[in-house]
Amino acid sequence: MQKWCAFLGLKKENYEMVEIDEKDRAFYSMRTIDFEYKYPFGQKELYGLAYRTDYDLKQHQEFSRQDMQYLDPVTKEKYIPHVIEPSLGVDRSVLACLLEAYTEIDGGRSTTTDAIKDVEVILKLPYALSPIKVAILPLSKKETLVPLAKQIQADLSHKFVTTYDETASIGKRYRRQDEIGTPFCITIDFDSLEDGAVTVRDRDTMEQERIKIKDVENYLSNKLK
Repeated sequence: MQKWCAFLGLKKENYEMVEIDEKDRAFYSMRTIDFEYKYPFGQKELYGLAYRTDYDLKQHQEFSRQDMQYLDPVTKEKYIPHVIEPSLGVDRSVLACLLEAYTEIDGGRSTTTDAIKDVEVILKLPYALSPIKVAILPLSKKETLVPLAKQIQADLSHKFVTTYDETASIGKRYRRQDEIGTPFCITIDFDSLEDGAVTVRDRDTMEQERIKIKDVENYLSNKLK
């Protein structure tokens, strides 16, 4: 369950594993742990984990009249298996994941202008949970760039969920993708027509790398794996 929390992007300092006292446990539970998340509105239960011993299958055996015993092939010992019950909810998981990923940066991250900026929102979703993996952004809507950009999207769409955006400035388009959690943006510029390369931008670091078009798929596969 801790691995599952890590998969959702939950930092360990943002949740606690709380041992439930015997008097508060279900009568059949020998041990129960609640995973409690530190929501903005207070620390509340996120998941539960109960050790139910052999209660469940004993009950099933009693009322179904079916033998629930397991035969160990090595020791030849027979016993009724015990049950570990992890309790997880989709709604709570999504809420905790979004709270963890939602990031506000006052004044934005760009240093290219001295103008007063609004709060910049970044959804730092784990790559596996980002609905869109790659955005294709031609620097201009001019006919010389669009066909190449469309071809790159078509090629990458065989492996990744992509989106295409050619409206507004490149900075505004980057921010739109940041807000929905897209990990990587690919910018096709006029140099791309000459050097066969594109610029790949990282959502979280804003670092940009110049990558040959023929190498982009492998580059993204290594980043997203």
